[in-house]
Amino acid sequence: MRVSGTYALYLGAALAEIGGCYAFWAWLRLGRSPLWSLPGLLSLAVFAALLTRAEVDAAGRAYAAYGGVYIAASLVWLWLVEGRAPDRWDTGGAAICLIGAAIVLLGPRG
Repeated sequence: MRVSGTYALYLGAALAEIGGCYAFWAWLRLGRSPLWSLPGLLSLAVFAALLTRAEVDAAGRAYAAYGGVYIAASLVWLWLVEGRAPDRWDTGGAAICLIGAAIVLLGPRG
């Protein structure tokens, strides 16, 4: 799989993880029905399945590189779902994290 495919998997995993966690947030913090936990659990299972499909040589490295994508996707969620625009600190921090993720994913290995 090419790097673009890995990042596509990471993006799908991020959306599944954020959606799953948000379902629990809605239940436990926003007073929604406990039934919100059911799609949340399913979404978190999809997240785990997608993340394991990334062609990276070690689980820890896959998770580390994924972290940058997760951070950026979380800020997109903040903006599109929660209606709060990220500020310059959010976007700057996310850019740094994406650069770090690229270094982890693409760094030459001996």
